[in-house]
Amino acid sequence: MNGFRALPSVDQLLQTQQLHRLIDEYGRSLVTKAARVALDAARSAIRNGADGTVEAARLPHLIGADLAAAAQTALRPMLNLTGTVLHTNLGRAILSAEAIAAANDAMAAPLALEYDLETGGRGKRDDHLRDILCELTGAEDATIVNNNAAAVLIALNTLGQGRESIVSRGELIEIGGAFRMPDIMARAGTQLVEVGTTNRTHPHDYINAVTPETALILKVHTSNYRIEGFTSEVGGHDLSRIARDANVVMMNDLGAGSLVDLSQWGLRREPTVAEAVAEGADLVTFSGDKLLGGPQAGFIVGRRDLIARINKNPLKRALRLDKIRIAALQATLRLYLDPDRLTDRLPVLRMLSRPQDQIAAQAARLAPLVAARLAPHGFEAAVTECASQIGSGALPTDTIPSAGLRLTGQGGTAPQRLSALLRALPRPVIGHIHDGALVLDLRCLTDDDALIQALSDL
Repeated sequence: MNGFRALPSVDQLLQTQQLHRLIDEYGRSLVTKAARVALDAARSAIRNGADGTVEAARLPHLIGADLAAAAQTALRPMLNLTGTVLHTNLGRAILSAEAIAAANDAMAAPLALEYDLETGGRGKRDDHLRDILCELTGAEDATIVNNNAAAVLIALNTLGQGRESIVSRGELIEIGGAFRMPDIMARAGTQLVEVGTTNRTHPHDYINAVTPETALILKVHTSNYRIEGFTSEVGGHDLSRIARDANVVMMNDLGAGSLVDLSQWGLRREPTVAEAVAEGADLVTFSGDKLLGGPQAGFIVGRRDLIARINKNPLKRALRLDKIRIAALQATLRLYLDPDRLTDRLPVLRMLSRPQDQIAAQAARLAPLVAARLAPHGFEAAVTECASQIGSGALPTDTIPSAGLRLTGQGGTAPQRLSALLRALPRPVIGHIHDGALVLDLRCLTDDDALIQALSDL
């Protein structure tokens, strides 16, 4: 048996053709470190009885594999076949080609982010989005921060700090990541005044709660849950009238915030931003990376004087957007100016509007191909009906008829084993486990070859 003498030194390894190629790809420092680690492992194997010649022959391959594994990031493209179109854990909205191109341009060169090309003086970064937001929503003015939680925070801090803010008990929401409306209000420095009950709130509840210390009335769209049965809430129009009569601000937090009526694609109607503005809300807050289909952002639209006060808040600088997201948002918002082609160009709406029969045909095409790749691993694939959902808190109780692949295998843990196998792929495939099988909902799969190519790496 060959021992330690069969192993090369680090310097000898670095002179080999295989490691020269690795140095070109990863750099000398990382390759040298990986070589030392591999040699230590080989020496340990030899001490346990391994053949030194065999261990030496394996070194270049092991070094290359270790370097490739270390270079692979978890933040890599994957296939979202969960059935949740706007999956928060998977990055929410996929951007349009136009938004991606605009973001690339913003990254590749200087641009007039805060520079007025007409005067040569300093400009304002929000100006790139203000006019188009006002056009799409009917608001007097608009400002932008890094997400909707920030929009709510800065608006409440600006207008309600040290004073009272009235909210219905049925609208004191908690969303993912332990975001609770009462906690945000406390951080904003405004005192929460709860009115009504969990399931019923009436106009007189708000009217009776107004005091000289009241700064605003806050309406929160309960986008991530539904209370059904014996319920009552006060609509935006009536709340706006109550706020005007009391000379306080009415703010409407729409959360996901749609710019278009979703019912035209067979989905339940969600309140649009333009409708909230038309109802008389002084301020409306909503997200950019949910139903709107852009990158993460928080929008505040409404009265010009209130927007001006928000923009003077020192928090505005801490919560502002960078040039990349501003460029992508501008490109995304411009798509809404051409509503006839919106579903073709905006991935979120294109996925949500896909008819079930089209997805079922895709499932029928893919089923035998997927089955052939899974068979060596002991799994089968069959076409199945399933139900998609919007996700990210939008229409939480509504589902959209869809189709996909039902993957099964032997043993009670087969779905979990297959799920782990697919997550470990270079391009992970993420489904959901249901009724003893791993289901791949194909609503978000726009390219058949993408799935087949991913499974080829099993």
